[in-house]
Amino acid sequence: MKTDSLSLKAYNEIRSKILTRQIPANTRLKEDEWALKVQVSRMAIREALNRLLGEGLLIVREKGGYFVKPMTIEDVKLIRELREILELGAIRLAYQKITSSQIKQLEKICDDFTMMADQGYFSGACEADMKFHETLIRCAQNEKLLQMYIASHIPLFHEKIGKALSTLDDHKQTDKEHRLIVKALKGKNLKLAEQSLVAHFSRGVSAVLDSD
Repeated sequence: MKTDSLSLKAYNEIRSKILTRQIPANTRLKEDEWALKVQVSRMAIREALNRLLGEGLLIVREKGGYFVKPMTIEDVKLIRELREILELGAIRLAYQKITSSQIKQLEKICDDFTMMADQGYFSGACEADMKFHETLIRCAQNEKLLQMYIASHIPLFHEKIGKALSTLDDHKQTDKEHRLIVKALKGKNLKLAEQSLVAHFSRGVSAVLDSD
């Protein structure tokens, strides 16, 4: 494989692990260790790490070395604003384009979320929450919007909220908010869908800021 292909392979693997928190914040990423893990050259790893540095997922500390960047309160606020822009835009498009099968898919995700929360499987509920919002984006049927959403650091925001909203009562409220958004889209009530989404985001961010 060419160096650029190997670098892309390394980039995709490391980025995925950072976004899913398999590599925690403040972890140092050593070129030689990751070259062995991914089975690529150190040059390919270096290129991947520099790309992740440019995206703001990594930082370089005073004594050198690449570290996974911790999420700050400012990051939470900025990503929340980005999510609101992207998902409100998605809802406005979905209002015009959403199909009955997509409504059923959203309802199924809500049911999965409820089941996992009721069973105390909060990490699984967090994954269902992430899937719900990504599916909202997909319902807009706009590939450029979907690409922008996936390329952002939004999964880190979800993980942060998942830790802040860690009780059954919190998850029951999230479930109500999700279902209200779906009901509004199903009933072609755009204003209610928008209001419900903004309220949902505001509650999540408040919980994160209160927990820090």
